[in-house]
Amino acid sequence: MKITLPLSYTEQDIVQACALRKRWAQKLIYEQYYSAMLGVCLRYASNQEDALDILHDGFIKVFKNIHRYEQGTSLNAWIRRLMINTSIDYYRKLIKRRTENIDTVLDLKGKDVDAVSKCSEKEILGAVQSLTPAYRAVFNLYVLEGYSHKEIAVFLNISESTSRSNLVKARQKLKDFVEKNY
Repeated sequence: MKITLPLSYTEQDIVQACALRKRWAQKLIYEQYYSAMLGVCLRYASNQEDALDILHDGFIKVFKNIHRYEQGTSLNAWIRRLMINTSIDYYRKLIKRRTENIDTVLDLKGKDVDAVSKCSEKEILGAVQSLTPAYRAVFNLYVLEGYSHKEIAVFLNISESTSRSNLVKARQKLKDFVEKNY
């Protein structure tokens, strides 16, 4: 029996094959989105190993739920959303909430606004990864993903004021890192 495969597949073909649990289609999606999604996971994890755990858990969710993907929407955005949700789930497992009164946080104005431009991407990622899980999650969701404090509070099961407080403290810790090193 001869089987003929097309030279190129459409996104719809690949998604349908994934829904049928075809390994070649899963491999294509994994290889295509691995790097970009690892970058997302690294922002939420405290180290490379945790990021890889989140990434692999995220891809498992992608393949289990691919039938929920709506054709015509961005597959990249859909996978990214699953990775962020997986990162939040990971954070929830690790979190030990420790908050302080927001009034005790110092002024955040920096002396050298250009200091960040002196940092490499790896150094910035390292600084973000050095934050506590609570601070890192709020910082990523607010600054990088664009969520409101109200939405973050729902995601992380914390109050809006805790979200604001954690953001202020995360920024302060990042500011201290930049001032110390640059």
